[in-house]
Amino acid sequence: MNRTHHGPPHPLVDPAGPLDADARARYARQLALPGIGEAGQRRLAAARVLVVGAGGLGTPVLAALAAAGVGVVGVIDDDTVEISNLHRQLLHGMSDLGRLKASSASDALQEINPGVAVREHRERLTVANAETILAGYDLVIDGSDNFATRYLVADIAERLGMPVVWGAVLGYSGQVSVFWPPYGPGYRDLHPDTPSDAATCATGGVLGMVCHAIGAVMAAEAVKLITGTGRTLLGRLLQFDALDATWRTFTLSPDPDPNRTAPDATAERAECRTDAAASASTRPVVPIVMPSVLARELARGEALVVIDVREAAETTGALPVALRIPLGSIATAPQLHELAPSTRIVTVCASGVRAARAGSLLAERGFRDIRSLAGAVGAVVEAAARLRGDPTNVLVE
Repeated sequence: MNRTHHGPPHPLVDPAGPLDADARARYARQLALPGIGEAGQRRLAAARVLVVGAGGLGTPVLAALAAAGVGVVGVIDDDTVEISNLHRQLLHGMSDLGRLKASSASDALQEINPGVAVREHRERLTVANAETILAGYDLVIDGSDNFATRYLVADIAERLGMPVVWGAVLGYSGQVSVFWPPYGPGYRDLHPDTPSDAATCATGGVLGMVCHAIGAVMAAEAVKLITGTGRTLLGRLLQFDALDATWRTFTLSPDPDPNRTAPDATAERAECRTDAAASASTRPVVPIVMPSVLARELARGEALVVIDVREAAETTGALPVALRIPLGSIATAPQLHELAPSTRIVTVCASGVRAARAGSLLAERGFRDIRSLAGAVGAVVEAAARLRGDPTNVLVE
């Protein structure tokens, strides 16, 4: 798929049920917005968003998400509230000194909007727990303050097919972007390596209002991704300078070196990046479906055909309900002759790249209802197990 596609490929979640009278009153001004309306508000109610960090960026993001009516808001932070936090982290107050930030933020969000479910993760995000935690959400917002966590969030989110809203602040300036390979650049395209001279807010200082401004933009990007409204910052970097009172936008592009991958990337992902770089063409771009959404559709027994376009030897996370047609054979596969042009089809693979290419090829063949899976097919298996509350993964071969 062409990684220069900058708009939301598709709203992240299906809408929740109808709004009640209280919700209509609470969100009346938001419901009046073109592009949101009732359908968008119901998507917000169905969304699950994880915020990494309950600090300078995380607190304004958390407050905005709760106020906007995001159904499930997760917060992960193992730090405690200190007095030096209070000039910029407005969810915390003097009575919260010494408390875990995750708990302090949770209490504040319940006061803002008791209809929002808040999940506290009172721990540090690590290699050991990151995939399990992120897999429970549709979107991750990275408000962390160190490069190790930023790289970890970016790598795990890419594995799961999740978009990342990222922000950073220092001094009088801040930056915001959206990362979502293969639909646009990833965090490692912006920072291939950790800057050797990277300053921190502790050493360089930060103006609290910059955190609030950047956090507001991050929350707005999340709302746009969830509802499919507007143009996101995917493929762009927004920079704010409070001293000059200026906002500047820069274009981001994927690393032109197809062999540059994350340190924990597999050979298969390296191959997919090469394919993605080589496949920018006029082929149609098909909508995407998130792993959690596909898992729910399969659990409901909806009439659709899942086509796994990996090679036969790739068995990790295989779905027994899927047809196995490798990408190289998709254009001429005899199994497709048995399918009507109106058949609902979802293409899947190990990262989302080959699935997107297969979807485009099928669209060229005349199939009209095609989606491609964003992320790994194994994430569908994991999502299905969570839906059942059953760790045995009965969908996997």
